[in-house]
Amino acid sequence: MSKTHENMMAAFAGESQANRKYLAFARQAEKEGLPQVAKLFRAAAEAETIHALAHLRNAGKIGSTADNLKSAIEGETYEFTKMYPEMITEAEAEGEKVPGRYFGWANAVEEVHANLYKKALADPAALPEVDYYVCSVCGYTHEGPHDGKCPVCNAAPSAFYKVD
Repeated sequence: MSKTHENMMAAFAGESQANRKYLAFARQAEKEGLPQVAKLFRAAAEAETIHALAHLRNAGKIGSTADNLKSAIEGETYEFTKMYPEMITEAEAEGEKVPGRYFGWANAVEEVHANLYKKALADPAALPEVDYYVCSVCGYTHEGPHDGKCPVCNAAPSAFYKVD
């Protein structure tokens, strides 16, 4: 891998993190009654997305849908089989209960994501036409409306929202 390619991937990671951070900052500004500051953070977050997608595209990391699904399965599988289990163990060893709980939730959800991607890869054209609903507490992703408690974090049904 060339240094430029490494730099594109590092820039992609940095821009992606900036996007998420600025969206979190926008939510906080909204809570504090500062809608114009929130709007500024959301605009900057959108610009960071443009940068991140350009870096990813120029690094050759966007392939066919089948290739993208395989990549997504690989990433999610790594997260729930290696990354999060190690993080959970470390958090527990350090007595960090809250981060450990969130790592556990993320771990469970990443397996759900991997399975949804596997289903899509098996026959993309036959994927049912459904809306996806996400738990706002842990990120659990469900095909179709979800009217029960979250199976991962036990959040109330009202925690779910439809993804557009």
